[in-house]
Amino acid sequence: MKDRRGYLGIFYVIFLVVFVVLPLLVVGYYAFTNSEGRFTVENFTEFFTNGKMLGTFVYSLAIAFCTTALALLIAYPTAYVLVRKNIKKSGVLVTLLVLPMWINFTLRITAMKEILSTIEGNLAYYPFFNTVLCQVYDFLPFMILPIYTCIEDIDWGYIEAARDLGARKRMAFVKVLLPLSMPGIASGITMVFLPAMTNYVVLDMIYNSTYIMGSLIGSYFAAFDWHRGSMVSIILLLFILLASYTKTRAQRAESEVA
Repeated sequence: MKDRRGYLGIFYVIFLVVFVVLPLLVVGYYAFTNSEGRFTVENFTEFFTNGKMLGTFVYSLAIAFCTTALALLIAYPTAYVLVRKNIKKSGVLVTLLVLPMWINFTLRITAMKEILSTIEGNLAYYPFFNTVLCQVYDFLPFMILPIYTCIEDIDWGYIEAARDLGARKRMAFVKVLLPLSMPGIASGITMVFLPAMTNYVVLDMIYNSTYIMGSLIGSYFAAFDWHRGSMVSIILLLFILLASYTKTRAQRAESEVA
């Protein structure tokens, strides 16, 4: 019976090979070759020596950092209140928070754009602020849900024990609650930070002419420059892998301490 179940994994392996491994091999081939098909690392050298490319990378990091920080500042208190304040039908409120995700992405950003246009008049005045605000609006549920789930699973006896031992509310939060909720925070940061670096659709819709990593990749492929586009994709992939590895190591170290 176990041997028969093992055959079911064949379809999963085929799926990974066709839709993950082969595309990555193609991207890797173009990233390490020039227009003549010869092996080269000049594409990567250009990225780290080209001021415009590095500027795009730094600008993408700034947008992603501000988006993630603002989303976390809003999401953590929201999740905490939903869990701890004994709100009736808190599950309904969580559903309402997630409900906007059921609406098409472009419709949500268009609605936010109309609101900002009414307030500001011209969206070109505050492109960075508008981009961060729209991305927070779009990704906020991805930050709230993992934090809410993590806080909901916490054994509050630890916090009560800390209070009984003389810790004030702030100290109990910093020393007990916050470390216990770090897995949810880490998941939320990963789910918001990485997409915020590449979501160039928001920039296009609110008239932000500055490039981020996603728009840089799109511009290269639109110009049929497969080599530079693949190179930027590989760099972004390595950055994502590094962030995921760091998150995994932090969670393992935390579990070992616990």
